[in-house]
Amino acid sequence: MSERNLDFDTVIDRTNHNCLKYDFAVQRGKPEGILPLWVADMDFRISSYIQDALTEQVEHGIYGYSEATADYYDALISWFGRKYNWQIQADWVIKTPSVVVALALAVQAYTESGDSVLIQQPVYYPFSEVITDNGRNIVDNTLIRHEDGSYTIDFQDFEEKTARDEVKLFLLCNPHNPSGRVFTREELTRMGEICLKNHVIVVSDEIHQDFTWEGNKHVVFAGIKDSFRDITITCTSPSKAFNIAGLHIANIMIANPDLRSSFKARMNAIGYSQLNAAGLAVCKAAYRQGQEWLDAVTDYIEANIDYTLEYLENNIPQISCRKPEGTYLLWMDCRRLGLNDDELDDLVINKANLWLDSGAIFGDSGKGFQRINVACPRVTLKRALDQLRDAVRQRN
Repeated sequence: MSERNLDFDTVIDRTNHNCLKYDFAVQRGKPEGILPLWVADMDFRISSYIQDALTEQVEHGIYGYSEATADYYDALISWFGRKYNWQIQADWVIKTPSVVVALALAVQAYTESGDSVLIQQPVYYPFSEVITDNGRNIVDNTLIRHEDGSYTIDFQDFEEKTARDEVKLFLLCNPHNPSGRVFTREELTRMGEICLKNHVIVVSDEIHQDFTWEGNKHVVFAGIKDSFRDITITCTSPSKAFNIAGLHIANIMIANPDLRSSFKARMNAIGYSQLNAAGLAVCKAAYRQGQEWLDAVTDYIEANIDYTLEYLENNIPQISCRKPEGTYLLWMDCRRLGLNDDELDDLVINKANLWLDSGAIFGDSGKGFQRINVACPRVTLKRALDQLRDAVRQRN
């Protein structure tokens, strides 16, 4: 049997299915009927193998407490070994409902109230939220943006702040959301050595690891050397790659037994234990049988990225965008429009009738930007870009 769900052009109506992306615009302060390209899920049907795994479970008809068996861990070990040359062990794995939950648990487990946590803005906004909501202090090693739209790490600032500001924890986002950077082995190694020197624990969010473009390769931070492995909490999930975020499954790898024990203690403190049964089934199916679907959707998304970049250059030159090295999220620089953030949001939401993610929510360095999710049928993407083009032209 081969993969059956390789049609990514057909538009699937996601409304009236309790869909966060499509059904909650009004509740979130947006106009009814707005076209959403914001939250990071895809508008594509999942792999038929994953669908079959869910169907088999539904037909069984009993949904009691479930736990992972040896074949679940074997699927993880095989996936990370084959894809990333990273040899994990089953006892490293802690299952959580999501990576964001793991970030919050890590902040609670490894820092105290008033401690400092390092991030690299503009960065996925829950990074800031899990720090401030838990009474910790944000220390921002702002990425340097260059004229060509690329981002690099300010290593002098990184080293000074990890030492001077008594940073206890570093939340690393790689591939980086929203800049699209895929940090090189050399960059990761340099950050890791600084963290080792300053006794900083690293929480590495690698949820977008399966989407990299044009020869960029994802490097698992904990896999670079044993000393990094011993200070790292690696956060992974099949949710982005296989479009199963609503089934709530993340695999958190912690090799150091002391760090693992502290993390488990925080999980116990909130009363969480088993994952939902569907999450276990889909993760195993994705990592065992999902590669054909992933290869096909990756090709489609990269074509969408290239289409968007060409469209912006030819039709909306006031908005620039560099091809990301990873993720299916494009970081559009809208500053040449000459609008403040409220005016830019008004243009996007009320004039273009688009629901994107405003760059300001990613930190001060994101002001003047908009993040767009291009993991959708081409006709949907073209409609969105046409609406944006028309709004910009009408403004002029």
